[in-house]
Amino acid sequence: MGITEFMQTNPYLSIITISFLVSFFVTIVRFYMTDREKMREIKSRQKELRKKIKEHRNNPEKMMEFNKQMMQDMPEQMKQSFKPMIITMIPVLILFRWLWSVYGDTPLSKVFIFFPAWLWWYIIASIVLSLLLSKLFKLQ
Repeated sequence: MGITEFMQTNPYLSIITISFLVSFFVTIVRFYMTDREKMREIKSRQKELRKKIKEHRNNPEKMMEFNKQMMQDMPEQMKQSFKPMIITMIPVLILFRWLWSVYGDTPLSKVFIFFPAWLWWYIIASIVLSLLLSKLFKLQ
């Protein structure tokens, strides 16, 4: 029995397994490609700025100043999140194309709210597993 036949006979187990493997791959890439120290620094600065914004709710000028400071960190945050995304995007897109062909004749091929059911299973499993792996690798 090949991998495709196994996936078609056990679609729920295989989609959760694939979801775990992809989430693990993406988490590992994020772990090594993100400057975690810089991100912690930015997050703590953002937290302090949000606190200051709350304190100066009645002073729009101060609030604008703090918002401006928060916006200055955005490019660095984007840069840090785009690096791993660029590396993982192509393999994940290829995998999705393959999954589309594998699950075409399974119970998971039924369309549910514009997408096939296997995709919903993948999304839900991926969200849960990504959160768990991010906590495990201390990426949050």
